[in-house]
Amino acid sequence: MPEFTIFIYQIAFSIGLLVLISTGLAVIFGMMKVINLAQGEFIMLGAYFALLGDTIGLPFVFSVLLAMVGVGLFGVLVERLLVRFLYGRLMDTLLATWGLSLLMIGVVTTVLGPQAAGVSVETGRLAVGDVYSISVYNLYIIGVAFAALAACWMLWHYTRFGLVARAVMANPDMTSALGVDCQKYYMLTFGIGSALSGLAGAMLAPIVGTQPTMGGLYVAQSFVSVISGGELPFLGTLLAGGLFGTTNGILSYAYSQVFGEIGVFLLAIVLLRFLPQGMTHQKGRTS
Repeated sequence: MPEFTIFIYQIAFSIGLLVLISTGLAVIFGMMKVINLAQGEFIMLGAYFALLGDTIGLPFVFSVLLAMVGVGLFGVLVERLLVRFLYGRLMDTLLATWGLSLLMIGVVTTVLGPQAAGVSVETGRLAVGDVYSISVYNLYIIGVAFAALAACWMLWHYTRFGLVARAVMANPDMTSALGVDCQKYYMLTFGIGSALSGLAGAMLAPIVGTQPTMGGLYVAQSFVSVISGGELPFLGTLLAGGLFGTTNGILSYAYSQVFGEIGVFLLAIVLLRFLPQGMTHQKGRTS
């Protein structure tokens, strides 16, 4: 029984981790169709905001809020100064956000140094049987991941902002003709996606530490999850995160984390071969 509990916990944590790092991208790429190659660096920036909060003595909850606000505002700035000029220009967006990624890594490395730093959070562990234990903080990560995804889904489905934002993304010309300030909704949507990336970075900081290149560890996994999810970004992220997280959890438990990550990417290749439009292609066009 303890072994089975650890097995289920490993799967749940793998799913939660994928959902956590993918939710911000589900907004930026899934809703706006903007390929942000600096997504990993937005996560990295969130981790450094959490480190700043820890350094000045803020409770961890406030450090997480600081990360969300800080990265969200940074995302608004990036959208206003860079991304808004590149909508509909795929290759230009790729090059611009790739350059932004390199710039962010270079600036953080120059200012803060290349060394890793940790964020301390004391939550303890839960005993499972006489031998095993699981981290309470990892359970928090699972809860925060699903709460963030559910909050996004509710925001886009049950608020006026969400309904108008979905209309703007679906048909900006029509909504603009109706008097909607489309630029404002693009800016706010990009900012919300950035804030969610900051949340992911802040939550990851206590378990992986902070370093300038940490974003590269997660950007490929988040893109694979969102692209495989298909046209319904939030439902797709949940389905893809569940499938890939389960695969990762099983292989990591049976073999190692390396086998888990290899299995995820092999499964993604097979999935996109047979479902090139993603898992939710037949469900509709918006989420």
